[in-house]
Amino acid sequence: MSTREAPEVTPDELMEVNAARALADARTCFVGIGLPSTAANLARRTVNPELVLIYESGAIGAKPSRLPLSIGDGELADTADAVVSVPEMFNYWLQGGRIDVGFLGAAQLDRHANVNTTVIDRGPDRPEGRLPGAGGAPEIAASCGRVLLVLRHARRNLVPALDFVTTLGHGTGPGHRAAFGLPGRGPVAVITDLGVLRPEPETAELVLTELHPGVTADRAREATGWPLRVADEVTVTAPPSARELDTLRELKAARGPGSGPAGPERHAGNTGSPRNTSSTRSAP
Repeated sequence: MSTREAPEVTPDELMEVNAARALADARTCFVGIGLPSTAANLARRTVNPELVLIYESGAIGAKPSRLPLSIGDGELADTADAVVSVPEMFNYWLQGGRIDVGFLGAAQLDRHANVNTTVIDRGPDRPEGRLPGAGGAPEIAASCGRVLLVLRHARRNLVPALDFVTTLGHGTGPGHRAAFGLPGRGPVAVITDLGVLRPEPETAELVLTELHPGVTADRAREATGWPLRVADEVTVTAPPSARELDTLRELKAARGPGSGPAGPERHAGNTGSPRNTSSTRSAP
């Protein structure tokens, strides 16, 4: 048995490792750039080596050696099993129900897992903050078998009401997706740097079901913009293994030229997660 001491883990690493674990049983994943891409590429290197990564630009079975800078990163096409046109990707693969999991980020998320990545209200007499927009996220959330969301847990991100509804999660509650004829199950989990939230079947409202090591339910409540409900039995996520952390850190260290510290957090469309959605920024 290894005597190696457990390495220190950051909140982001807890989030990224648990997001990767959420893909352990997936066959295909439509990946957003940013946090979703980090998690999906980590999953393929750890819990699910057979996971087929699919990107909006048309890359199917991408196996990038580093985190892609955008959906148009040449590394995705160079390492893919196949590259198809964007219309074929959406019309045949996505809307045809051929993708198991959609993995998205968010600038704002409400209690029913609806997403805003379009504009942020910066207050009276101030111009609105512009975000990347929808990209393929509305179609991903509508048509994938299920959806996972990943974002940092803060009141500016988990809000009582969205400034703009970009992507429908569970709408206003049960039956809303069916009323629009959306075939996918919608969001089944939201992984944050504090824990995991899942929609309650009766109300479709997000409920705190898991906490990361060292995090309390009160801390999660304080970081949520609505009165966060907590499950009767909240479990604690398993600490990241040394292998998971080593793989994650190696993946981040292999960023492409010119990416800078925040390079892989930049993205096209709304399938990624803005690194910072404060009111002083107009784009991630």
